[in-house]
Amino acid sequence: MRHALLALALVGSLGAQSPAPTADPFAPVRFLEGEWKGEGGGRPGQSTGTATFRFELEGRALVRRSSADTAAANGRAASHHEDLMALFPEGGQLRALYLDNEDHVIRYLVSQLPGGVAFTSEAGTGPRFRLTYLRKAEALVTLRFEIAPPGSPEAFSTYLEAATHRVK
Repeated sequence: MRHALLALALVGSLGAQSPAPTADPFAPVRFLEGEWKGEGGGRPGQSTGTATFRFELEGRALVRRSSADTAAANGRAASHHEDLMALFPEGGQLRALYLDNEDHVIRYLVSQLPGGVAFTSEAGTGPRFRLTYLRKAEALVTLRFEIAPPGSPEAFSTYLEAATHRVK
């Protein structure tokens, strides 16, 4: 009986120990937190824009709100773009949901790269998208948005590139 009580006490104390620390699921994207201003170009033309990355929901989601303005050029009208992207851990993977004022909805898987992070949309019947952020300095990040056509999910071509500078 005494051995059974001792064994029960040992098992009970093991359960009472604090759980092992878990890895930070947001570690690959923490360098993006803050406010950014940028300019760049590509198929839509020369653009300027801003983005904020802010933790919400008691640190359980990182939310990006961004906007970009493209000047009229070569017969194209000026345009204004707004989007919202929420990053969240799910099933051991960092994911993101993107929504914009042009009715796009993109679901991304997030992966760490040397010096940055890539958001790659899941393969499907339509085009595939990849958004890459590369940290060049503490307050300088470049971004590239690429599109792969339907039927060629790995044939990404650059749609736009920009340099962004941290303002806060």
